[in-house]
Amino acid sequence: MWYRSASFIRDKQLNDAVAKPESRLFSPATGASTTSMADTLPQPQQQNPKISAYYQTRAAHHAVVTSDWLAQAQAAVGHLEDAVSDDSAATSSSSLLTGKGFSVIDEFNSWRKQPDLAEAVAAIRALASVIRSSEATTMMELEIELKKASDSLKSWDTTSISLTAGCDLFMRYVTRTSALEYEDFNSAKSRLLERAEKFGEISYKARRIIAMLSQEFIFDGCTILVHGFSRVVLEVLRTAAQNRKLFRVLCTEGRPDRTGLRLSNELAKLDVPVKLLIDSAVAYSMDEVDMVLVGADGVVESGGIINMMGTYQIALVAKSMNKPVYVAAESYKFARLYPLDQKDMVPALRPIDFGVPIPSKVEVETSARDYTPPQCLSLLFTDLGVLTPSVVSDELIQLYL
Repeated sequence: MWYRSASFIRDKQLNDAVAKPESRLFSPATGASTTSMADTLPQPQQQNPKISAYYQTRAAHHAVVTSDWLAQAQAAVGHLEDAVSDDSAATSSSSLLTGKGFSVIDEFNSWRKQPDLAEAVAAIRALASVIRSSEATTMMELEIELKKASDSLKSWDTTSISLTAGCDLFMRYVTRTSALEYEDFNSAKSRLLERAEKFGEISYKARRIIAMLSQEFIFDGCTILVHGFSRVVLEVLRTAAQNRKLFRVLCTEGRPDRTGLRLSNELAKLDVPVKLLIDSAVAYSMDEVDMVLVGADGVVESGGIINMMGTYQIALVAKSMNKPVYVAAESYKFARLYPLDQKDMVPALRPIDFGVPIPSKVEVETSARDYTPPQCLSLLFTDLGVLTPSVVSDELIQLYL
């Protein structure tokens, strides 16, 4: 389980005092609702575990693997559970609608079609649209509507850290203003929409800010090791190339979805010298490296990060060889979570295709990410500034107040 912060527990107690709307998982592949949010959490004894919605759509976003890769890999781990009855589907779909047939999930999926837009930013844009299309006549109705929309987005993929953190931060930034108490409803709604759009712009520009702040750490002649594909890491390296800095990149393959191939292709287009490594060659190549630069799925209260599988072992090798490990992560990925070790994480599952049949008696590890503790990290490049891991908890307090 996740260990939550005191502020999270306090907020949860307050929210539990209010009747919660029915929240169901919406399947982007079929348009049908499935089981409740609690039921979608992976169970250890489950024979055919569900694959995280993020990894179901990752192939399309990264355009690296073949079109039938996901279907083949899903067949290897078992088919997903059948959809629930039509009555339940209708009930769940209606719970995601606001205003005149407005669906926050449809709006979210529409924003997600932009390849360079992060999942959390797409959710923030969708929540801003909820305010814009709302027919509420009081602030209480509008806040309840926003809360329902936020819960629906978070239940779309319960394993996505950035999606949950982005929705939580949006709710706090937009609704936490005392000025709303002294304005008429129309003025208050306009203020909410203004703050929502401002937060969306801040989140959208975060990647560019990080790229600018990190430039002083990239020096001529350096060799950078990166792991898999990260849009913010690509932006950092692209900016360095545009600034005519001379550096080379060692890029891991990023098995099993091979996202590192895409990053190496993008760097080749920028005329950046790049070498592609198999994941198991990290220690062999570490003596060539001047620094490690990775992205993050989430930044937790300890100052550690949760990222794609293999990040932890790379950080361990780098630390043993006195190589700095830098993390590039947007502030909307800062989550009130406190994992103590690898097994504290709710696993995000991804399909594994070994290319050959695997006997049924052989257990396959399908976890998609691991936890890297703060003692293995040097600095975090964020839109809030360049932070040491120990400062992250202070920044989280400021963000969630």
